[in-house]
Amino acid sequence: MNLQRPPPIRTDGSNRFAHHSMRVRIPNILRDVQQRNPDYAPSIHGALEQLRDEILGDRPMEPLLLPAIDASAWSRALSDREHESWLHTDWFFAETYFYRRVLQATRFWETGRDPYRSIKSDELADEAPWRAVEEALALRARPLEERLPALCRASLWGNRMDLSYTASAAQGLAAGQDDLLVDDTEQATSALLAAPGDVHLLLDNAGTELLLDLVLTDALLDLVPRVLLHVKMVPTFVSDATAADVWNTLAALEATERRGEVRALGARLCEAFHQGRLGIHPGLYWNSHRFFFDMPPLLRSCLAEARLVISKGDANYRRFTGDALWLPSTPFPRVASFVPAPLLALRTLKSDSIAGLPEGLAERLDAQDPTWRHNGRRGVALVAAMH
Repeated sequence: MNLQRPPPIRTDGSNRFAHHSMRVRIPNILRDVQQRNPDYAPSIHGALEQLRDEILGDRPMEPLLLPAIDASAWSRALSDREHESWLHTDWFFAETYFYRRVLQATRFWETGRDPYRSIKSDELADEAPWRAVEEALALRARPLEERLPALCRASLWGNRMDLSYTASAAQGLAAGQDDLLVDDTEQATSALLAAPGDVHLLLDNAGTELLLDLVLTDALLDLVPRVLLHVKMVPTFVSDATAADVWNTLAALEATERRGEVRALGARLCEAFHQGRLGIHPGLYWNSHRFFFDMPPLLRSCLAEARLVISKGDANYRRFTGDALWLPSTPFPRVASFVPAPLLALRTLKSDSIAGLPEGLAERLDAQDPTWRHNGRRGVALVAAMH
């Protein structure tokens, strides 16, 4: 029986957090891009101001200028929303299209300059991410059956360090006993230990989170033949990882003056890449508005070969749920029934869509903390298609 999907969350005020994000957070991100790139040409600053005014004025979403490599896909999506505007459309589309428009305004396709590069660099220059790496690497002494679940949880809490969302980053990496609402990491690890195979890791943020994802990758390579890192083709959501971010992070690992274990991590990962055991797969799909039940056939066939897919972050989770408001106790395997391989979704909560919770838990959290769905404190580690 087909599962009836609720409609996606919209920006029109029917969902308070989505409306606030488009009305307040997104214009603030534009201001930050301008402040961090003062040497942009006046025409670029003007284009960013124009985009800001377009959103705040709730105007129709203007099409991409030609030529653009992905113009046809966005054009079709815009035609489906012909009579909609920035504050009266589906939220996931509005967010992803906003970040695509930032690339146009900053002339990224012509210059290759990441508009968010300074905030990513500042993150790696801080002391805290490197302490987190050292703590994660200290788990190397443990057997894999203990180390992998622990590193999955470390990777999950690394997702709090989202450079586009200060409320989540302010939570830090330390998690309380009740912060992890569902923990299926042991189940995923047991399945992988029983039958090792390639792991596909769908990355989210650069910086602290990517560092912890790379520690997890290193541990997985002790068990599985290959780990494939799926990354954004171009910058989006401020801190989402691209191939360039992965290489910048690997270079930072090998160049760090910290203790040898950190440098050795970078060396092991680079060696795994040269051996063909570590792959980095950029894809425009990850920059698109499309949900997972609408994934391209080639990507589906690629993921179908995985023994385990590990999905990171809130945006990827929203792709599984169709960014919709499900009954929170709806089983996650039902919501993600279209996934072509065993899945472990690691996510800290930064938006309202949620499924897979125990009966009654959402109602108790509603009474305790009205912002629990999106303040970044809680997390879930959910499996689907696990046999």
